[in-house]
Amino acid sequence: MADVVCVSSSPEQTRAIASVLADGLRGGDVVVLAGDLGAGKTVFVQGAAESLGVRAHVTSPSFVLVREYAGRARIVHADVYRMNSLQEVIDLGYEELFAPDAITFIEWGDAVGDVLPDARAEVEIRATSDDERRISIRATGEELRARLASMPFAQWAVPV
Repeated sequence: MADVVCVSSSPEQTRAIASVLADGLRGGDVVVLAGDLGAGKTVFVQGAAESLGVRAHVTSPSFVLVREYAGRARIVHADVYRMNSLQEVIDLGYEELFAPDAITFIEWGDAVGDVLPDARAEVEIRATSDDERRISIRATGEELRARLASMPFAQWAVPV
């Protein structure tokens, strides 16, 4: 189901993979992150944010739900792990998360699929050992799929 599968053997490699994805993102793009606790979702967002020009330290928004950063676009980093219902996400003002001037990263976003835009990047991070992560990246929407297909993931990519 993934368009690209990469293997990372360190947080630095996870950040580098995220940087490649981020280089192809534009305002209005949404990246949904899935994976177990501690898999590296926030590490992935840190790498993407750095590539997008964010100079602030990027931390998990678990307890505040949404953090914003300034970069080459407005960066919105949300975490819906603590949401108990889809209605809570709607009440949070999810429409603002998907503003055309923002690049949005949503941790645990696979849990709120009903409110996500049809065109999005889906990133699933799975620990295969203490050090290794399998990062599957899939794009929906024709234009985003085309951008993903041209991104240089080769040094980390494994056959799907």
